[in-house]
Amino acid sequence: MHLCVDYLEKGLKGLFESRNSMAHPAAFGLTTLCPHELADLLKRYCDEIELFNSAYGLVSVKNRDELIVKHILDSLAPLNIIKQHITSENFPSNPKIADAGSGAGLPGVPLAMALPGVSFSLIERMGRRAGFLRNTAAVLGLSNVEILEVEFEKAGPAIYDMICFRAFRPLTPEILKKLFRLLKPCGCLAAYKGRREVIDTEMTLLSRIAEWKVIPCPVPFLEEERNLVLIKRTPYNINTE
Repeated sequence: MHLCVDYLEKGLKGLFESRNSMAHPAAFGLTTLCPHELADLLKRYCDEIELFNSAYGLVSVKNRDELIVKHILDSLAPLNIIKQHITSENFPSNPKIADAGSGAGLPGVPLAMALPGVSFSLIERMGRRAGFLRNTAAVLGLSNVEILEVEFEKAGPAIYDMICFRAFRPLTPEILKKLFRLLKPCGCLAAYKGRREVIDTEMTLLSRIAEWKVIPCPVPFLEEERNLVLIKRTPYNINTE
């Protein structure tokens, strides 16, 4: 158990320290829990996942160490990149972020914990997993989170400033257009991805409808390559349906 706590608290400390020098000054005005407070919430979140995992098949992990590194810290690795983006001049003072295909709430729940002043919608079509998310939000007192039990294609149009997703289905022009439909005109997608060469192959096929930027996003204690891909409509595709 102590080893798990070390992974979580040391990982959070490393993420906060390594990213602060990169953050835009406006990002510091965005309310963020300190690493210690966030670690306490995340431990309780891990308890909920472990309690329901065998029944609901939420994540595939061998132990809590793996849950923390591969899922919790991975979800939070782009935190300051996301903070910087949503505090840019194109975003409102009360941004709204969606987690498409939320599953166990990754990355939406850790991000919502870290950013209590930002509204999050967790979009999950499977009833049992949506039920887990509702219970978790209530148990952890996440007042900035709503759960939408619906296929992401059927969520309300043009209401999100950002849509995050990890372990999502491969992107195709059809799926990308459906995701764009949920974004406000200046909104963007934030895709959690792995190796750069795989990203380049996938995104090149979407170059007619999307512009993208790949940002390296290393995860503490994880030796696998991780990147965040920020994706926007091309200017001539701004009204994509």
